[in-house]
Amino acid sequence: MPSYLNALGLICALGQGKQAVADALFAGDASGMRAQDGWVADRSLTLGAVLAELPPMPAGLQASHSRNNQLLLAAALEIEPQLRATIKTYGPERIAVVLGTSTSGIHEASQSIAASVHDGALPADYCYAQQEMAAPATFLADWLGLSGPAYCLSTACTSSARALLSAHRLLQQGHCDAVLCGGVDSLCRLTLNGFSALEAVSAERCNPFSVNRQGINIGEGAALFLMTKELLTREQTSIALLGGGASSDAYHISAPQPQGLGAQQAMRKALAAAGVTAEQIDYLNLHGTATAHNDAMESLAVQALFPQGVPCSSTKPLTGHALGAAGALEAAFCWLSLSPYNSDNLLPPHLWDGQAEDQLPHLQLVAQGTRLGHKPQRRLMSNSFAFGGNNLSLILGDAP
Repeated sequence: MPSYLNALGLICALGQGKQAVADALFAGDASGMRAQDGWVADRSLTLGAVLAELPPMPAGLQASHSRNNQLLLAAALEIEPQLRATIKTYGPERIAVVLGTSTSGIHEASQSIAASVHDGALPADYCYAQQEMAAPATFLADWLGLSGPAYCLSTACTSSARALLSAHRLLQQGHCDAVLCGGVDSLCRLTLNGFSALEAVSAERCNPFSVNRQGINIGEGAALFLMTKELLTREQTSIALLGGGASSDAYHISAPQPQGLGAQQAMRKALAAAGVTAEQIDYLNLHGTATAHNDAMESLAVQALFPQGVPCSSTKPLTGHALGAAGALEAAFCWLSLSPYNSDNLLPPHLWDGQAEDQLPHLQLVAQGTRLGHKPQRRLMSNSFAFGGNNLSLILGDAP
């Protein structure tokens, strides 16, 4: 059974709000990707930073202050009327919060710890809870006065895609009537220095599936869906999570299984859960990190599942890799592709130098201006792959 994605709040390097993000996404506008100094010693990195002014913490919740929670609040405020109406309909005890993150409030915590090393004591406003993994879900539940299940998942780059799948299961099992689900991650030195130490970060804008690819760019953002088992309104095009699939091949602590066997398994499970075939998928949002091993693995996995080809693109050159928020963010791009915010019916373009690696399958990468096409039932897939062989694929489409 599908779960309906009734509302979407969104903020990332492409902009703030659905229409602004959609306009930049389908135009292939990468102006949000900018070089910045000061994050990693002696390096300038291209990052997908959010430049918009973020909202202050609500009254009484100052202890929850973190950039991560501010990004989440910005996304939530966009759909606050729908959230409040849903609470009134179902009651606060029947609404869950399920989010994916990897940073939580660790940026602020690391600043406080650095201050304690320098000053001999933690700052007066330091609150350990702000760095706990569940902090974003707890904050959102406290702000809205919810008493249903509230938790975060942290499985690296699949975190928020897994949150959507977990939310879907909560609804199908009858544990709640609505779920606020998605993901949030903010830029922080710990993350950037860690990936830099792995020699996985590119100083230039990332170049997925090119023979010249040099690694990832890191980004930040938040995407928040209101998911329900029943359609709340038919006033606009209804979009659903049709199914999802997950696998854990545990091939290596950081490298993917070279042939993409775990990735294939996740995609096949998603197709089975949605009750569709690979030939019925109209577009695939690739994980597409622009690292040597991930792109090689994913191209082999996609070729195995779609031997006749499928329009596909990586949107990370437009946003950076938002890590724990990436899965929800890229599912949001599929949602936008199906929505009235995409009035020209375009697909997200693939930005790269056009120089494919001859030793790997050449994918059907989406050129600027490619249209989705009109048909009664459209189905889009989004891939997310993470360290430890953690793989997840989601399928969104027009609600049946």
